Amino acid sequence: MGDPSGIGPEVIAAALKRRDVRRTLLPVIFGDLPTLRRFSVFKSFTARVGPLLGRVNAPTLCAVTELSASQRMPGRPSPEGGVAQLAYVRALVDSAKHGELDALCTGPVSKEQISNTGVPFVGHTELLAEAFGCEVLMLMDGPRLKVALATNHVPLAEVSAALQSARIAGQLQLLSRTFSSLLRRTPRIAVCGLNPHAGEGGLLGREEVDIIAPAIVRACGEGVDCEGPFAADGLFAQAGRKRFDVALAMFHDQGLVATKALDFERTVNVTLGLPVPRTSPDHGVAYSLAGKGKASSKPMVEALLKAAELARAQRRADRTAE
Repeated sequence: MGDPSGIGPEVIAAALKRRDVRRTLLPVIFGDLPTLRRFSVFKSFTARVGPLLGRVNAPTLCAVTELSASQRMPGRPSPEGGVAQLAYVRALVDSAKHGELDALCTGPVSKEQISNTGVPFVGHTELLAEAFGCEVLMLMDGPRLKVALATNHVPLAEVSAALQSARIAGQLQLLSRTFSSLLRRTPRIAVCGLNPHAGEGGLLGREEVDIIAPAIVRACGEGVDCEGPFAADGLFAQAGRKRFDVALAMFHDQGLVATKALDFERTVNVTLGLPVPRTSPDHGVAYSLAGKGKASSKPMVEALLKAAELARAQRRADRTAE
């Protein structure tokens, strides 16, 4: 559900009123029972207190908390809400580990409010990687541009040290496997450089020569169709020409500025590499909009439909591998 004081509850409710969403998936919502019961769409949902204890066959509310009215006021975050929103994510992860879910879609949380509870939290992507014990890759999936990130929530001053050829090659392999299942063909992948003009042959930085280009050579040798490193400004300026299916950016804002500028409401945050697909709308808790009926549900709709699409693609891939 995300932060009970943010826009998560209302955009989930609005998204689940849509026939295309309800036809596509069977929803299980992990969150706060009284917060969700405010919305008419949830009146018919089965409510469960505690873990699911198996797969469900009807729309379900998994009541992780039952906060008081003062602890869940729209637009007014509370310490109890900070603890609660992390509890929803952990309940979701536990259910996924027990094979009860086909895909995950996370509502917006406040990193600040969670961290204020004394639990260090930098993002869903990192929490999910630790919980499932696997290497993951953040992908911003939009209708006109799809960009994965070689590094996620890393300070800019530390990005260069975080780049490793072997890891980048592995990320390119993961991208290739994922999009092969979605496209049913080998995807074409563009790789960004780190420095201005992709380093100008080492004149503006050595990362392209010493780290990124060797990773591309390694990935190509393992059957990945990838090219680069390209200067990001020129590459993303050609996004509409569809020369590539997906790009790998070297740091957070290099990729997200482009995707959000092109298609903010329709771009979905996807975590690749998990045992089950995970998506999220590409926005935050928006306290200033919470409870006012002004928040758009389009990003949540896109995130839910993308989760279902990825789950179907994963099933196809699993059948092919058997």
